Amino acid sequence: MNKRNAGRGNGVRSLARLLLLPGLLTAASAQTAKQPVDYVNPNIGTIGILLTSTAPVVQVPHGMARIVPVTTPGISDRYLADRIFGFTAGPAVLMATTGEAAAEPAQYASGFDHDFETATPYSYAVRLDDTGVRAELTATRRAAIYRFTFPKAAAERMALSLQRHAALTVVSASAVEGSEELHDPLRRGKDATTKEYFYAAFSAPFRTPRTWQAGRLSEATSQAGDGIGFTAEFAATAERQVEVRVGVSYISAEQARRNLEEEIPGWRFEQVKAAQREVWNRALGRIALTGGTEKQRTIFYTGLYRALGRMTDITEDGKYWSGFDGQVHNAQGHDFYVDDGLWDTYRSMHPLQLLLEPRAQEDMVRSYLRMYEQSGWLPTFPAVTGEEAVMLGHHTAALIVDMYMKGYRDFDAEEAYAAMRKNALEATMLPWTRGPLTSLDKVYFDKGFFPALAKGEKETEPRVHWYERRQAVSVTLENSYDNWCVAQMAKALGKADDYRLFMKLAGNYRNVFNPQVGLMAPRSADGKWVADFDPKLGGGLGARDYFTEVDSWLSTYQVQHDPAGLIDLMGGRDRFNTKLDQLFVEQPGESKQDFFAQFPDATGLTGMYAQGNEPSFHIPYLYDFSGQPWKTQKRLRQLMDVWYGDGPMGIPGDDDGGETSSWYVMSAMGFYPVCPGSPVYEIGSPIFAESRVTLGNGKVFTIRAVNVSAQNKYIQSATLNGRALDRPWFRHEEIAQGGTLVLVMGPEANRQWGSAPAAAPPSMSDAANRLQ
Repeated sequence: MNKRNAGRGNGVRSLARLLLLPGLLTAASAQTAKQPVDYVNPNIGTIGILLTSTAPVVQVPHGMARIVPVTTPGISDRYLADRIFGFTAGPAVLMATTGEAAAEPAQYASGFDHDFETATPYSYAVRLDDTGVRAELTATRRAAIYRFTFPKAAAERMALSLQRHAALTVVSASAVEGSEELHDPLRRGKDATTKEYFYAAFSAPFRTPRTWQAGRLSEATSQAGDGIGFTAEFAATAERQVEVRVGVSYISAEQARRNLEEEIPGWRFEQVKAAQREVWNRALGRIALTGGTEKQRTIFYTGLYRALGRMTDITEDGKYWSGFDGQVHNAQGHDFYVDDGLWDTYRSMHPLQLLLEPRAQEDMVRSYLRMYEQSGWLPTFPAVTGEEAVMLGHHTAALIVDMYMKGYRDFDAEEAYAAMRKNALEATMLPWTRGPLTSLDKVYFDKGFFPALAKGEKETEPRVHWYERRQAVSVTLENSYDNWCVAQMAKALGKADDYRLFMKLAGNYRNVFNPQVGLMAPRSADGKWVADFDPKLGGGLGARDYFTEVDSWLSTYQVQHDPAGLIDLMGGRDRFNTKLDQLFVEQPGESKQDFFAQFPDATGLTGMYAQGNEPSFHIPYLYDFSGQPWKTQKRLRQLMDVWYGDGPMGIPGDDDGGETSSWYVMSAMGFYPVCPGSPVYEIGSPIFAESRVTLGNGKVFTIRAVNVSAQNKYIQSATLNGRALDRPWFRHEEIAQGGTLVLVMGPEANRQWGSAPAAAPPSMSDAANRLQ
């Protein structure tokens, strides 16, 4: 075990010892001043704009134990659900009631009222209206503790249920353990079976314990199969309380018990809660804000809470279970992380985390390399069960290269390059598919674009996903970017031939730009443009024949690595700016209802720009490249103000595990990474007077916005580390050891600042090649 992980283990053990002291209370719990954690509202986004809502998750950053109230099945907007069925306890659902024993989880459910609910990152509490029970919970990294307070003269009953391929055993007069097989519909016949285990200890001995299966109660002490559970009544106590401590594991039930005993060794609910409050307050406090409204601070810190949830560290006592080969491995001093969605998270969530916790990010890259060793591929959507072949692109290249180019290199760069190269040259680019190359991939390498079906042409490739289709133009654009990332690593490692190969492939985006349409467009394998192409409504549901979830109007700008080249394709700065202006006002057609029926992911519409879909996120910053950075400043303020809120509908689309929230966090501070892999940040328009970012090395980077207000959104002048800054971007190396960016703000656009061609951020086509 290396020093940093040894320190973490000692810290956990020290915390466990401290929790045994009945008088322990943290200073924060006694303070009245509002702390960063006090701004977080986990119910933001719990009503989805169109698709998926968020949940009020209780966990520590990157924690395995993720506790949420389990609400009415079928009601996808959690905030609008009418009943609580229990609370997650690893794979199980734990619930308290005052009624009789029942063999159906639904019979333990209760109505609830948000006015009698308290949700924070570190704890959750609610009144269960049907029974009058007050439920409270808090979580550590691999364990949780629950406290249920019952009304006077009422029975005290607990129930614990599991759903699928489960097992459960009563192991003592006050403890139950069990497991459930994790179901991954995308595993597609892979052999490795992943189970999640739990060990639950109750604060009082059981009275009349029962188990159940398939709706029938039993006096048996164990059950296995589908639809199983446990229930018991408890003797009344003066406090009218029952507490439950639960450890979770992916290794074994015994390991779950060890995790529990290490992290929550005693019955000290308030102490655990206070300690986890401090964990979150330290994590969120890495960014200290001055100014802004109460609403903006709430949105900001809630967004940061969301952005620190993934990936999930599943290391347990120096070991981890891998769903990629079905084995338990020694972690070798570096934590193992899963649960990522790189199609989303490479854009701003990982770059944000890299600023705050670079060592964890390095372990994440090491985790990806272990997955490569165990499966033969670099995954882009790793789950605890193994790879989920979701979305498109090989964006592990972006994650790895972004870290490497910013100077974080505690991983095997040669192995990382070999893995990236294999993905780029040997893995199919088909969306939602994993495996070797197809005939369609060969067109990409031979002709420079991924082929779409010609009008009236039947599908010829059996591995094309029946629902996701080819997404041919987006495949070309996203793999061009990934190829550019691989090229940067090749150059850094002195692989000149590979560098030339991948730089050529990085230019493939040019082959799907149709100058007659003025946008990206599909081509069939014979090189012809697809006839009768409609750039707004063509391509079926989500435009998936040609694009990914959105249409050509938005997808055209998916050239993060070469905005300068895209500007040239569109005919220069003036024409580019005119087209980009049009994107934000172009209407979806005669019927917005019909448009959303075809494009349910394109929420947060501003014209044809969709703030609710991740490929949009860098687009407002493209004015920094085209000589009109004041438009970036104006547009960002509008998007933050309109599409983010502090209530249940406060997220413009799917949060996707924190990516959509991370965009707000970075944009609200005033900078954003348009092209991960290029170690620069583009400047926007901060909303706070000051944002102090404590970097992973302990140094502080400060963004100060002088005279900032709702109207004073335009940059008048800037300095970086005391020197005049006349460009709308800065290098990572300029802030890596701390520094200060001062932006003088005003109500009128300064059209000279940052507008010169030489002031534009670097691009692949930039002849000056200023980063080299």
